[in-house]
Amino acid sequence: MSDPDGDSGLSEDWAAMLEAEAGNSDSDDRVLNQDEIDSLLGFDASASSNVELSGVRALINSALVSYERLPMLEIAFDRLVRLSTTTLRNFTSDNVEVSLDSISSVRFGDYLNSIPLPAILSVIKAEEWDNFGLLTVDSALIYSMIDVLLGGRRGQSVIRVEGRPYTTIEMALARRMIEHILDDMHKAFEPLGQVNFKLDRMETNPRFAAISRPGNAAILVELRIDMDDRGGKVEILLPYATIEPIREQLLQMYMGEKFGRDPIWEGHLATEIYSADTEIEAVLHELDLPLSRVLNLSEGETILFDMKPTDAVTLRCGDVELTKAVMGHIRNNVSVRVTRPLNPPKVTMAAFEAMEEKEEKK
Repeated sequence: MSDPDGDSGLSEDWAAMLEAEAGNSDSDDRVLNQDEIDSLLGFDASASSNVELSGVRALINSALVSYERLPMLEIAFDRLVRLSTTTLRNFTSDNVEVSLDSISSVRFGDYLNSIPLPAILSVIKAEEWDNFGLLTVDSALIYSMIDVLLGGRRGQSVIRVEGRPYTTIEMALARRMIEHILDDMHKAFEPLGQVNFKLDRMETNPRFAAISRPGNAAILVELRIDMDDRGGKVEILLPYATIEPIREQLLQMYMGEKFGRDPIWEGHLATEIYSADTEIEAVLHELDLPLSRVLNLSEGETILFDMKPTDAVTLRCGDVELTKAVMGHIRNNVSVRVTRPLNPPKVTMAAFEAMEEKEEKK
């Protein structure tokens, strides 16, 4: 039979051991609070979009290329702001101010999910770049522009009508405004390269405006358009694949900067080329013979060349024929006298540049 006193003592020992282990685990493991979790993941709701990312978000977005590495991009959109201010003033006959709010690098999928609806999403095509972009006009700007164009009174707040699709008139007026902005974009990018931005289609559902994969990086430009006490925002999104054809121009620190060309090195290279030694052959005639006859040549056999002593010889450098000359002699030396200018080179500098452009496009 079991001893009840022994069983009770054993149970007390087990309880003491469990309490000790629980105390040790509590001292070793510490529960993170919400602020520490946000810091680890890199989320901070109070921080602005310009604050540098940290934690897991910094690792996720490490593949994004900062727009600051493309200095000419900001200059192009500054030109767009000036051009659009004048264009929209003429379009609305009102005091319009266009300002550049921000330029940032985002992922395409994150941007689509952040668009406040309702809005008009315009798919634009850069014809020369053979790719697409996105131009988004928010609801506040659409109603403000319609109010101004249709004679709304100044100083009166715009009534926003929610829960209904845009009418045909509203879409038509918005299309005209978007086309004016696209014309100004063409002029803004003209110093960097010829490109025409055409309105491909207008959508109100972000799913139908997907022009890139969700994870692809893109440049997001936010423009603020104010008309007295009314206005709204225009957002222009250009995937990095779209601006890739002018990437070399966007990397310039100033307009017209040349890459990979050093005038000092070019002058040194030209000097060394001019002073280099070159072997030139004077070929009177060439004759093709069967190998069997060459192997059977014997002493005293004559080979006839269909040439006269007064015929021109060919001056050749390697496999390249340079010009024609007449053979003669000066004292005991055989000489040639050039009779015509050098042959033009078959491969010019323009051909090299064309080959480089094809390789860059590939």
